[in-house]
Amino acid sequence: MAIELTPELIALQEAADEAGRRVSATPNDGEARQAWFTAAARVQAAVTEHAEAAGLNRFELEKALRRHVRHPELRD
Repeated sequence: MAIELTPELIALQEAADEAGRRVSATPNDGEARQAWFTAAARVQAAVTEHAEAAGLNRFELEKALRRHVRHPELRD
């Protein structure tokens, strides 16, 4: 069964990844680090909610989401 990713999940993961890149560029920036933690928590909550609602394995959903966002060359 193919896992369908919602535009909302994709946008949340993209935002979290972008926040993570900002932290990598400015590791001593506490505000950037907090923004990254907040964005990552939003992704986790959304993935959990979506997985439960759709009857999906949460781990597999998160893996598919990260793969989709971080490796566009591997998209089906």
